[in-house]
Amino acid sequence: MSHRIGVIPGDGIGHEVIPEALKVIRAAGVELDCVDYDLGGARYLRDGVVLTDETVDEWRGLDALLLGAVGTPDVPPGLIERGLLLKMRFDLDLYINQRPFIAPDGSHNFIVIRENTEGTYAGEGGFLRKGTPFEIATQGSVNTRHGVERCIRYAFGLAQGRERKHLTLVHKTNVLTFAGDLWERTFNEVALDFPDVSTAYNHVDAACIYFVENPQRYDVIVTDNLFGDILTDLGGAVSGGIGFASSGNLNPDRTSPSMFEPVHGSAPDIAGQGRANPIAAILSAAMMLDFLGETDAAARIQAACSDSELLTGSTSEIGDLVAARL
Repeated sequence: MSHRIGVIPGDGIGHEVIPEALKVIRAAGVELDCVDYDLGGARYLRDGVVLTDETVDEWRGLDALLLGAVGTPDVPPGLIERGLLLKMRFDLDLYINQRPFIAPDGSHNFIVIRENTEGTYAGEGGFLRKGTPFEIATQGSVNTRHGVERCIRYAFGLAQGRERKHLTLVHKTNVLTFAGDLWERTFNEVALDFPDVSTAYNHVDAACIYFVENPQRYDVIVTDNLFGDILTDLGGAVSGGIGFASSGNLNPDRTSPSMFEPVHGSAPDIAGQGRANPIAAILSAAMMLDFLGETDAAARIQAACSDSELLTGSTSEIGDLVAARL
């Protein structure tokens, strides 16, 4: 079976790691029909285009999207992030961000589920008297029962299918007493539908300590958009480095294609040098295959990426090594 995939290399090292991910997918015996999209900072600088509604509508006919990295130093901060990445999440309703973390030595294996379309990233806020001594900036956090519950329910279902069957809610309920209350009440109510899943709660500052000192305590974590953004980068740092961190931006209802991406960024300082490790892109591609039902190929790719030999070598050499194992 062939899968129709939208491929967005983006900027910087995205153009180096995505070809390796595609190479590995094909080595695993999965057929792809790739549609290429030129999007990112370089495209914006060239002709002013970030992401059009027409392109989003075209994506709705695809099975999935595979993204490399976007952003260049010459583009104002936030323009590509909001105009491309967040627009993709909002327009395609990619309400789950799933980030797995497996230590190279096998000492821990946990997953963070981050709500992906609400919170402080929803864009509520603005300026008053901008540029004056009396300037005011507000940034609201949007939390709906619908958005919170569907994220929590997904996390419970994921935890239920794992060996430990344990789910931890991470928030800041002692200070964020409105949003935190909604998250905690919803978590406790949904837990009644999953009696075989044990639960826990951590404040986000405590979770940061535990990520470093004792990540083994976690199985599945569910949290809001902002806390999830911060925690997942820390999770990458304690699990081999951000260059090995994969992610999926999921629409579990499959009403639109899900998007998969490594989270290391475009790394303009090393772009074009063949130094970028493609493992995060390859593992993101494996997540994509698993979501598309190619579970055997996904498992074989993940297994092929699990040793220290893959820590050194050029981008293409590491991709060739993984492909050869398949």
